[in-house]
Amino acid sequence: MSSSAHAGHLGAFLKARRAELDPRAVGLPETGRRRVSGLRREEVALLASISTDYYTRLEQGRIQASAQVLDTLARVLCLDDDQRAYLFQIAGKLSTRPARRTPQKGQTRLLRLLDDLDTIPAIILGRRMDILAWNSLAAALVTDFQRIPEKHRNYVRLVFTDPRMRELYADWENVAHTCVAQLRMEAARDPENTRLTALVGELSVQDADFRRWWAAQHVAVRGIGTKTLRHPVVGELTLDWDTLAPTTDTDQQLVIWTAERGTPSHDALRILASWAKQGTTAPAAPANGETGGTGGVAGDSGSKRGG
Repeated sequence: MSSSAHAGHLGAFLKARRAELDPRAVGLPETGRRRVSGLRREEVALLASISTDYYTRLEQGRIQASAQVLDTLARVLCLDDDQRAYLFQIAGKLSTRPARRTPQKGQTRLLRLLDDLDTIPAIILGRRMDILAWNSLAAALVTDFQRIPEKHRNYVRLVFTDPRMRELYADWENVAHTCVAQLRMEAARDPENTRLTALVGELSVQDADFRRWWAAQHVAVRGIGTKTLRHPVVGELTLDWDTLAPTTDTDQQLVIWTAERGTPSHDALRILASWAKQGTTAPAAPANGETGGTGGVAGDSGSKRGG
């Protein structure tokens, strides 16, 4: 991505963040009706102790900001840690990566761990949130990833293009919005990735929600959380999800779903695990040629590798 493109993203991000701020929340007095939501450019400049002209040129992509100015703007705009990291990345504080690279494969140690997780659904996510590998319980819980063509094995794409995912996640909108924010962070880390650019373009054309949320410039990183799933066979499950990243390869993460022992959700996972070990397929809608039926179970208890 060129420096001018970076500057354009920086300006759009700054504009989106100041539009979200309530002037009263940052100590500014009410001055009557506003023509625009959030803070004005001159107000951001005042709070950051820089000139309005400097900030305007920065937002318009005509100049580059120093690390000190970026740090001040992050404070003024009340950015969280993820947003601050993203701000520095799109301001050009990134190490370049080669445009061409070999297809990403699951790291050996992560694959070994995946094989041993008999009662915990788990997947390995790579760059762009591509699905690199999964165990049979993850296939039982989410979908039969094996039936999805390799080039389409991407979690964000799956969330937006498979209608069954909207049925699976009780709070699909929040899940999907978070996926978009995570994908935008991936784009900042790897601005030269043509496959990611193509994915964003495809989903922007196909889905109005994706297009709107991508334009909102929200960012997030994979970490921890809780999701409620409505499984077609075992019913509703409330699961905690955690992300484990090896220090030797931060481009890959092992995502696991767990439930508190003794809860109905924990019992449901054990039922799914039993089916997965036996190679039993839970009743579900048939695959549509691109994505597998939600609830489909892999035919063995080992992990599945992409590729």
